Amino acid sequence: MTEIPEHLRKRAEAAKAKAQGAAGGGDAPAGDAPAAASGDEKIPSHLLDRGTAAGDQPAPAAGGPAAPTGGSGPDGHNQRLLTVVKSGSIQDTKATPQDKVHVWPHLLLAEFLAALAVTLFTLLFSIFVNAPLLELADFNKTPNPSKAPWYFLGLQELLTMFHPMVAGVTIPGIGLFVLILAPYIDKNPSKRPEDRKFAISLMTVHLMFWAVLVMIGSFFRGPGFNFIFPWNSGLFFEL
Repeated sequence: MTEIPEHLRKRAEAAKAKAQGAAGGGDAPAGDAPAAASGDEKIPSHLLDRGTAAGDQPAPAAGGPAAPTGGSGPDGHNQRLLTVVKSGSIQDTKATPQDKVHVWPHLLLAEFLAALAVTLFTLLFSIFVNAPLLELADFNKTPNPSKAPWYFLGLQELLTMFHPMVAGVTIPGIGLFVLILAPYIDKNPSKRPEDRKFAISLMTVHLMFWAVLVMIGSFFRGPGFNFIFPWNSGLFFEL
């Protein structure tokens, strides 16, 4: 059974003594005066009048129906309200913070502005920077070394180390599959870098692996795609 708090019990006793004093024509005992004065709130007078009126109802006649009473409860017991408690004092409800926003306009607007900025930069770069095309390809004259574009030099470098099936399908496929599974393995919702060590480590290893292969194919491969040192044999790389 829940124990009634001390301040509520004192307040109820003071209200009861006051009601009895009013019904008997006398004053409440002096010892209960401090209890009646304690607390920030008082019991409303209409609630006290309702409880007093319910207590003064006459008893029903023998064998007759019970007279309806406003404050009568089960088995003829009178129910009295001890106090009126504000909901905020016993219920501390805190809403769960939501960090989710709608795709439109929050995300799409930012992406649209970023696309405009990149398009403007590309347009200005193409106006002020001269980037001529090379001469037409001659099938009778193959350049040596024949290198793929820089973004494919990593695959070309792998072809010098492994079988074409392993270098062109297996290794890139495993890398892409691991990157696809990364969001399901690391479900940490935090945006702080120190809390996302797994995701940052995985992406760092992926980028460093590919960057090293591209740099080797760009600057350390000469005629015949043989390994050279650019400070000794020159640079065999064109954008």
